[in-house]
Amino acid sequence: MQLQEILYCQGFGTRRVCAGLVQQGHVSIAGAVETDPFIDLEPTGLHYKVQGTEWAFHEKAYLMLHKPAGTECSQKPSTWPSIYTLLPSPLRLRPNKGAVQGVQAIGRLDQDTTGLLLLTDDGQFIHRMGSPKHHVPKVYEVTVKHPLDDAQVQKLLAGVVLDDDPKPVRAAACEAVAPLHLRLTLTEGKYHQVKRMVAAVGNRVEGLHRSSIGRLALPSDLAPGQWRWLTAEEVESLRQKQH
Repeated sequence: MQLQEILYCQGFGTRRVCAGLVQQGHVSIAGAVETDPFIDLEPTGLHYKVQGTEWAFHEKAYLMLHKPAGTECSQKPSTWPSIYTLLPSPLRLRPNKGAVQGVQAIGRLDQDTTGLLLLTDDGQFIHRMGSPKHHVPKVYEVTVKHPLDDAQVQKLLAGVVLDDDPKPVRAAACEAVAPLHLRLTLTEGKYHQVKRMVAAVGNRVEGLHRSSIGRLALPSDLAPGQWRWLTAEEVESLRQKQH
């Protein structure tokens, strides 16, 4: 694949812009500046630098982000800064077959909710992770206003009715970790679901943090606002059928 084409598909701009980056000496491979945008390279496993920043070739992008509070999971936020501003430009500009560019969040977290968020430009993966048919478990650490009791936990496990759906919504798992700390596992996603479920049993959410999705837990060393690539093993574990 030509170098300018590699840079283009990795989100560094139009083909003309990518050719200009190379010709102006902004791209280096294996420590040497490369000025020929038409040189053929094997993209798989390729590492390169663009304007001093090191990158690796990824046919598809799979990322995790530690979403901080006060951010919106929208390309066009209404009030709060967008989570996409936390990502470098090439990840936001990766070309796609559809009208939408760059990586997209798989599901959304409210502006005041923190924790694990996955992003990708793989449409099939987004569908796989977001479909209720696949029952991908998501674990939430919930801080509540009033002390928990066993009746509340049992109601969440048995199922509560939300105002827009007569079918009860059940927690896949639920435990009171501390008097004001609830650990809740869900396998479907509805609007404000955790907050509404907790309200339905007579309590109130004061803080909400998503700690894991499927078999993938948010690493303790990934600070709020930070992101990293998923490993091939992590992506594969998310693709596997959840139990």
